[in-house]
Amino acid sequence: MPRIVPLVLPLSVLLASIMTFGSLAENYEFAAMKSSGISFQRTMRSITVFIILLSILSFFFANNVIPYAEYKFINFRRNIAQVKPAMAIAEGQFSEVGNYTIKVDKKSGEKGNFLTGVTIHRKLPNGEGNTTVIKAKKGELISSESSNTLKLVLTDGNYYEDIIPKKYEERPRIPFAKGTFKRDVINIDLSKLNQTSMDEVDISNTNTMLNISELQFTIDSLNTNYKKDLRSYTENIYLRTGIKNTFYQPDSTQVRTKVSSNNLLANLTDSQKSEIVKIAFSNIENTVFSIDSSIFEMQAKQKSINKHWIALHDKYMIAFSCLLMFFIGAPLGSIIRKGGLGLPIVFAVAIFIVFHFINTFGKRVAQEDGMTPFMGVWMSSIVLTPLAVLLTYRAINDIGGMVSFDGVLLPLQKFFTKKTQENATIATPKTIDALFDTKSHIEKHQKYANFGLIAYAITFITCIVWFMNNSIITTILFGLSLIVLLYFIYQSQQIVSKISKAQCITIEPGMGISLLTGFPFYGLLYLYTKKALNTLTTNKDHVK
Repeated sequence: MPRIVPLVLPLSVLLASIMTFGSLAENYEFAAMKSSGISFQRTMRSITVFIILLSILSFFFANNVIPYAEYKFINFRRNIAQVKPAMAIAEGQFSEVGNYTIKVDKKSGEKGNFLTGVTIHRKLPNGEGNTTVIKAKKGELISSESSNTLKLVLTDGNYYEDIIPKKYEERPRIPFAKGTFKRDVINIDLSKLNQTSMDEVDISNTNTMLNISELQFTIDSLNTNYKKDLRSYTENIYLRTGIKNTFYQPDSTQVRTKVSSNNLLANLTDSQKSEIVKIAFSNIENTVFSIDSSIFEMQAKQKSINKHWIALHDKYMIAFSCLLMFFIGAPLGSIIRKGGLGLPIVFAVAIFIVFHFINTFGKRVAQEDGMTPFMGVWMSSIVLTPLAVLLTYRAINDIGGMVSFDGVLLPLQKFFTKKTQENATIATPKTIDALFDTKSHIEKHQKYANFGLIAYAITFITCIVWFMNNSIITTILFGLSLIVLLYFIYQSQQIVSKISKAQCITIEPGMGISLLTGFPFYGLLYLYTKKALNTLTTNKDHVK
């Protein structure tokens, strides 16, 4: 249960903030406070102190409670087969116990130790596969807390075993053995599952069971071992090449002839040349194989180091995420002025999905050494922090509505448009009505918006495929679909801007925010713009 808290706590803070401040704004409580001289900052002061205390508490929770819970969980899991063996076997599915994979149709009895419909797959000693299948109508589990052996008594069953011949030419014949039994006893060794007692467990095998000080010590040890192994391997592979041998001293009495030809194999016979080529080819193959296996081993060690770094940064990120979600939810609630469980849940879930998606994506990439662990863990916070600052600024300065970058983009647009004031003509309302047909532009916008909706669906699908299989083809497809989506967003928003100018009204959001948030929030953008234009068409005084 404690591992779920870091996932639930930021969402709870975000939803509670939007609901609380949205309800206050909806009931004009903020207006009453401001008329009494109470600013928005003063309104947030006491709750901000509470959120800071909650963040500190969540940090200590992540640093102490969660590792201890993981510690006890692993410990209980290792001993569960010995104390209550029936709990290690679930009904209707295969459960791995020792070298056996067991499936039962039904369990009965006070401890669940009586089994019905037992199917067992026995692994080979080297663990390469299953050659023996045992089926029995009934079974009984017998164990003792003082013993590492679990006794499974089977009745009325049979077994099938694939026999692997020692001679290779006899293997295509695939012989097998079959037998039946009235009663059979299988002893399952649980020593590997129960290497320690109930109160002792090695906590150095996983990053989720360590606090900050233990993680720092473990990371330092892993980095030292990684550098030591890398240095040792480079020295060994260099000595294996035979380029420099400091242990061989040539005999001083031996006469060495100087090779004058550029071809070192010129004085050798064909058989000697062939032998040298075979030796060289064999050395190259062995060296390449050794390098490949060492690369795989070093990558596994680097992934382990990255996991520990991710666990370390994650403890700080949990505390910061509570603050971040509060400073997104509180201003957003005061801006949208909606309380209850309707619109606040939509905004909270949408924002948290983006936060969780970026967080999961960053950790996966950082774990595979695609980026630094710091960037992988803090990527979601870095992306959403500007949104929190912007929403807080707009709420403090009482700037409602959607966010727009038209104040920055319009001067640039005027700078690049080559229209002088001498050529500009002042049009009368009749001239505007004659030159601008709002209904046709709305229909044109709907066409681009529908194409954008299709492009959004394709982009979303390619994004999921790219996240699961990060290859060059999926990257190109995701990039192309995103470019197409941004093109349709740009075209549709251009039409909205023209309609806004012709009708002398403001239809948010602007071009900048539409392009920046088009991919994750295009569904909301599509519905909002469509509703605004439909409302405009119902006003016959403004639309021709």
